[in-house]
Amino acid sequence: MGTHWNISLFNYRNHGADYGRVLCGFELEDSDLSEFSTHLRELGYQCKDETDNPSYKFFLS
Repeated sequence: MGTHWNISLFNYRNHGADYGRVLCGFELEDSDLSEFSTHLRELGYQCKDETDNPSYKFFLS
């Protein structure tokens, strides 16, 4: 499981609240996407795939 899940981007932000906001980017094979998504759901983390987000693409260019 997850032998090729690489964290390629990480950012943590907290403005004095009881919680922080985390941005993580992962590199994984297309064949691992289903298993990876299932794993995140099982952990109970809120997540959103931003692969096709134009702002994300601009941020990384």
